[in-house]
Amino acid sequence: AVIPLPDFKQKQKQIGYLAQTAKLLGIATPKIACIAPSEQLLPSVISSTEGAILAKMGDRGQLGNVIVDGPLSIDVALYKEVAEHKKVKGSAVAGDPDCLLFPNIESGNVFFKAATHMAGGEIAAMVMGTKVPCVLTSRGDSSKTKLYSIALACLAAK
Repeated sequence: AVIPLPDFKQKQKQIGYLAQTAKLLGIATPKIACIAPSEQLLPSVISSTEGAILAKMGDRGQLGNVIVDGPLSIDVALYKEVAEHKKVKGSAVAGDPDCLLFPNIESGNVFFKAATHMAGGEIAAMVMGTKVPCVLTSRGDSSKTKLYSIALACLAAK
C-alpha cells in the first residue's frame, strides 16, 4: 500500500519485513514465495527474474533466516498438488508458503480482495517499516479483518 512498484532493493527489505512479521506469529524460519505470472524463469518478466535472484540470495543466506523460492505462480505457491502437476521439484516453499511476496500493489491488492470478498477469508494487515505499528485497512474490509489487523499491530508493538 505504501510502495506501489517496489524496486529490487525494496523487495529485499520487504522480505525482511515478512520475516519479522512471521516471527511475531511464531515462525522462526519463514518460507517466502516470490509471486510471478509463471513458475518458469521468464527473462523478459521482471517479477520472474527478480524472484529467481531473491531465491538464490535466500539460498546463500543473504536475506537472513528465511527460505525463499521464486518465481512461483500463485497456484504453485499455494497448492502442493499443482506444484507436483506442473513438475516443480526441489522447492520447500511451493504448496506450503508462510508468506507471499507480490511484485506490485496491483497483484497484492487483487489477491487480498479476492481472498476476503470472494473466498470469505479474514486477513490481518499492517504496514511495516514504520516507527510504530500502523494499521491500514480498507473501508470495505470486514470488522473481523479490521480486528485481526489491530491484534497483529498490538503483537508487533510488544
